[in-house]
Amino acid sequence: MAADEPSSAEQQAVAAAALTMATTELEYRVQLLNSMVGTCHERCVARPYKEGTLSVGENSCLDRCCAKYWQVVAIVGQLLGAQNK
Repeated sequence: MAADEPSSAEQQAVAAAALTMATTELEYRVQLLNSMVGTCHERCVARPYKEGTLSVGENSCLDRCCAKYWQVVAIVGQLLGAQNK
């Protein structure tokens, strides 16, 4: 083995760190999605439920709400990325 190649223990540590980061990101994404669904549902879907499907207005509201949510996520991600540089 060459001197500049990582050892098996180093490779395992890197793999474990990558798995931890991926798990954390997945948990964040699930939390974000659940938050978006809850917020947009609360704002856009009329209660008590009148029909088994969403109305055109409810669909439109949900589309706008979700789009705004993802725009904010993108902006925050850019700001955080800029801070890390």
